[in-house]
Amino acid sequence: MSSPTIADLTTLHLGGPARAVVEAATTDEVVAALTDCDETDTAVLVVGGGSNLVVADEGFDGTVVRIGSGTVEFGVDADRPFVTADAGVQWDSLVAQVVASGFGGLECLSGIPGSTGATPVQNVGAYGVEIADALRGVQVYDRATRESAWVAPAALDLRYRHSNLKHRDDRIVTAVSLWLRPDGVSAPLAYRELARALDRDEGQSAAAAEVREAVLSLRRSKGMVLDADDPDTYSAGSFFTNPIVSAAESAAVVAQIAVVVGPDVAIPQFPAGDDTKLSAGWLIERAGFTKGYPGEDAPIRLSTKHTLALTNRGSGTTAQLLDLAREVRDGVRARFGVTLTPEPVFVNCRL
Repeated sequence: MSSPTIADLTTLHLGGPARAVVEAATTDEVVAALTDCDETDTAVLVVGGGSNLVVADEGFDGTVVRIGSGTVEFGVDADRPFVTADAGVQWDSLVAQVVASGFGGLECLSGIPGSTGATPVQNVGAYGVEIADALRGVQVYDRATRESAWVAPAALDLRYRHSNLKHRDDRIVTAVSLWLRPDGVSAPLAYRELARALDRDEGQSAAAAEVREAVLSLRRSKGMVLDADDPDTYSAGSFFTNPIVSAAESAAVVAQIAVVVGPDVAIPQFPAGDDTKLSAGWLIERAGFTKGYPGEDAPIRLSTKHTLALTNRGSGTTAQLLDLAREVRDGVRARFGVTLTPEPVFVNCRL
C-alpha cells in the first residue's frame, strides 16, 4: 500500500490524501481488495482513469482501490464479433486496438479519457454514439453477496449519461463486453460536425480508422484529449450534462430563452425521445461565461477551447473549482431558468 494524494490519480489533478491506495492489477486483485476493505469496515473509493472524479481538498478517509486490470479478448457470438475488456483497460487504448484489428463501432468514442469500466456506468457518449448502442454485457461484482455476474444491457436502465450503476459503490464493474462491426466501417454518422469533417452526409458511413482520426482531431481542438502540456485538458471533461426538458415544459422553456436572446437567434434543440435536449455549452456562453472565464490569472477557469470544461491550470483547489461551477450553474439558471446538472462524481464534497 501507498498513500499519495488523490490528485495524482485524477485528470483534474485535484484532491487531497487517501488513507491508503491499493493497486489492483487483475480482477481477482480488485475483488480481494474490496473484500479486505469490507471485512475491516473500511470506506472504499474505486478509481479507474480518474477522469470523472471531483475529490475534496481534504481527501478521502479510506482506501482507494485503483483498478489496473488489462485483459482484452475478441470473440464471435452468433456470427457477430465482440470485444471483452477488463474494467482497468484505458478506454481509448481499447478503441485504438479495436480499429487496428479491423473492426468498427467504437470509433466515435475515440479520445475519451478514463477506464473501460466507467463507460457503461454513465453511458458515455460522443458524436452521436453511446455505449448503450454497442453494449453486449457488463460483469459486475456485488459487494453484498460477494459474487460476480454478467448483467445484460436491458437491466441497467441505460439512458442519456445514466445507468443504475451510477452514484453507488455496492456494485463494481469488473469487465465490459461490446458488439463490433465486422467490416471496419463506422456506424452511420449521426453528428453533423463529424460528418462535415469527413465530407460525408449524415447517415453515411466511413472507414472506422478515418472516423477515429477525425474524432481525435475535433476533440483536440476542444481540449478534450489528455495532453500533459495543455492545461485545458486538466479537466473532468464536460462538467455539465446537456439539460433535458420534458415535453410538457419544453415550449415554455424555449420561449423564455428566446425572450433573453431574441426571437431571431436559433436555439439549439435536439430530440430526446418525447423530450427536448438543450445545449449546455450554448446556454453557458449566452449567460455571459466566455472561454477562459474568469481570466488568465485564475487558477481554475473555463477551458480556453470549450466552455463546458472547468480546468485546473496547475495550482487550483477543489474548493475553487466548486465555486466556479456554482457560479456558472447559478448564472445559467438566473438568465434562462434552466438548471444545469453536473456530470462528475463528487467525493467528500458537493456542488
